[in-house]
Amino acid sequence: MMLRTCRVLYSQASPSAGSWQPLNFDGGAFHLKGTGELTRALLVLRLCAWPPLVTHGLALQAWSQRLLGSRISGALLRASIYGQFVAGETAEEVRGCVQQLQTLGLRPLLAVPIEEEPDSAAKTGEAWYEGNLSAMLRCVDLSRSLLETPGPARNNFMQLRVTALTSTRLCKELTSWVRRPGASLELSPERLAEAMDSGRNLQVSCLNAEQNQHLQATLSRLHRVAQDTHERLGRDAEAAHRAGLAFGVKLVRGAYLDKERAVAQLQGTEDPTQPDYEATNWSYSRCLELMLTQVSRHGPMCHLMVASHNEESVRQATKRMWELGIPLDGPVCFGQLLGMCDHVSLALGQAGYAVYKSIPYGSLEEVIPYLIRRAQENRSVLQGARREEALLRQELRRRLLGGGLRVRH
Repeated sequence: MMLRTCRVLYSQASPSAGSWQPLNFDGGAFHLKGTGELTRALLVLRLCAWPPLVTHGLALQAWSQRLLGSRISGALLRASIYGQFVAGETAEEVRGCVQQLQTLGLRPLLAVPIEEEPDSAAKTGEAWYEGNLSAMLRCVDLSRSLLETPGPARNNFMQLRVTALTSTRLCKELTSWVRRPGASLELSPERLAEAMDSGRNLQVSCLNAEQNQHLQATLSRLHRVAQDTHERLGRDAEAAHRAGLAFGVKLVRGAYLDKERAVAQLQGTEDPTQPDYEATNWSYSRCLELMLTQVSRHGPMCHLMVASHNEESVRQATKRMWELGIPLDGPVCFGQLLGMCDHVSLALGQAGYAVYKSIPYGSLEEVIPYLIRRAQENRSVLQGARREEALLRQELRRRLLGGGLRVRH
């Protein structure tokens, strides 16, 4: 979830005249992309839908480096998977990718390719989290610099994982404790915020000395990330004081199905996931309807990112926005991964909706393991990209047979 305060003025737009006209996700917006880009996208999506490549990706990468050498192996990755899903390594490369997205009506959502690996002994100390903090602060600076890039992006976002700044074990311990009677005061948002602002030592009775020390370091890291936003935070705090706190939600289907079920089975607890894909869709649809209704009622005090590659969910969102009178460029935006679901992203962007592409960046050594882990978490999404593959093949076939570039009117 994204919690942010907002002082923008919100004008409740009335539904457009005439009947509802759904967006076409038929690949027509592919005319905005070159033949080389489409060919690479088709090849990479096909490869990512091959289960052995996803399961053994890290081992295959190491084997490729030994067999072909780092230079050739790196060049192949840059021309394929890295080039498809990553903005680049340098600030100039990232800025170039963002400018290209903006010409297509899309917006950047920078993603720092770091996170905790609980099973790695080398990545459990405070030095590991401090290194992650430095990378996040560099991302904040880079994201801020992109605001100067000409284009439609009025607000640039970045995404980070809290578990890159603190251990998952501490998060689980605090989550378990806060559910107990009487624990709410000890772990209240006000007490945590006061400790972050003052730097004073916070002692939580359910934690041992080492865990309390880690919690204090975690709060300090979170404070340093947020402190870059001090001026804006001050303005928004005044608005929040006058009107109350805003509520923001990034609505996702969830990607940790296998992991959550394995943990539940290991611990002997109830499976927290939906029983099947249909139930997941039903749940997402209900949550989407709830949040859109909240947005229509509360305007700037409620923001929503519809983070989905599912065409039906996107259609539901755009139709209900029209019915509820929510402006296209208002408190609702859409989010998809860079290099995926472009037939939906481009159609939304060309129609005037606010669409953000999650943009990882960094060196091959940093990003490829990150991409492989994301692919393992999103197996169903990658294997479900067959419609996008079919649309890519259709567009490439049309061009090769002499159809030329499609021009939309």
